[in-house]
Amino acid sequence: MPVSFDYLARETASNLWRNRLMTIAAILTVAVSLSLVGTSLLLRQGVAHATTQWQHGVNVELFLKPSVSDAQRHSITQQVTQLPYVQSCLYRSKLYDYNEAKHLLSPDEAQSLSVGTTPSSLRCVLNNPSEAQAIAKQFNGYPGVRNVASPIQAIKTMESVTRVLQVVFLALALILLLSASVLILNTIRLAIFARRREVSVMKLVGATNWFIRVPFMFEGVIQGAAGAAVAAAVVVGVHLVLDALGNSKTANILYTMRVSTHEVITTTLVVLLVGVLIGSIGSALGIRRFLDT
Repeated sequence: MPVSFDYLARETASNLWRNRLMTIAAILTVAVSLSLVGTSLLLRQGVAHATTQWQHGVNVELFLKPSVSDAQRHSITQQVTQLPYVQSCLYRSKLYDYNEAKHLLSPDEAQSLSVGTTPSSLRCVLNNPSEAQAIAKQFNGYPGVRNVASPIQAIKTMESVTRVLQVVFLALALILLLSASVLILNTIRLAIFARRREVSVMKLVGATNWFIRVPFMFEGVIQGAAGAAVAAAVVVGVHLVLDALGNSKTANILYTMRVSTHEVITTTLVVLLVGVLIGSIGSALGIRRFLDT
């Protein structure tokens, strides 16, 4: 017995309306759980980008005193570049660092700067980023060196915090996904129980199990897909907020955690696929007991 689209749409809409409160609860639970899953995936990708940029970018910065002489600067540059673990060093003038600071700092903070008081810098790439600590130990307090900066601690802190957030997000997401599956399962069971006599009559007149099953399964798929669509919108919103913060005047580590549009689209597609699977599995389990009897 073939299933027509009109019959499928009519029966699905009828079931969803009859159990609208349970349907809304299931959709919201799927949305919250998949929002956590999607956000966790974005965090993981962002941390991977930040770590890669850190490992292949500037690993340590030697900020020179504004009063440093040319002879001191050449001496410092020569000593740093001769170290076996230093790959290359690039000198940045006071004017360059001043313009960069104006871009990174807020307008109020930038007003207190001037070219004369801004330190010039040596930006070095290391063969092994962990050697930044050795440079900091050797050149902190060195004549002509104001201070040595390295993002090592910031990266380690970011990785630790993100790792904890990922575990928490994924644990909550798994619990909520299980709850969503149970809600969808119960919603389907309530719909079948309310129409148990009609289902019995349909089986007596020769309706196949699939003819009876398809509208209820489609109902679960709609619930899962609707919740996943909300979660996908949340994931895109989180990406836009993080991207805006990363490009703002107060840009920080979020700038290096930016993810590409392709990665965001892939994450949303994963979220949508998981939502549809949750709805399908929940509805399939919910209807199985009634059709096997």
